Amino acid sequence: MSNTDNFSKQGCDVLRPDSPCAGYCSTSHGDEICKGCGRTFDEVINWIIYDDAEKAAIWARLEAAGLVKPGLIKR
Repeated sequence: MSNTDNFSKQGCDVLRPDSPCAGYCSTSHGDEICKGCGRTFDEVINWIIYDDAEKAAIWARLEAAGLVKPGLIKR
């Protein structure tokens, strides 16, 4: 199932990548907040077990802080 299929089945109107990961995780070097994506250490390691609502809340915080680009709105 593609990322787009996943969102459309849930009735979500915002398209985002599977993760905000930027490919440089400074939490692996001891930082509490990742310099690549802005997530906390706990958010990075627990991302795969978070439900859609938990992930959406983290995405919203990162977008509001300007740490990631806002998701695309489906039209």
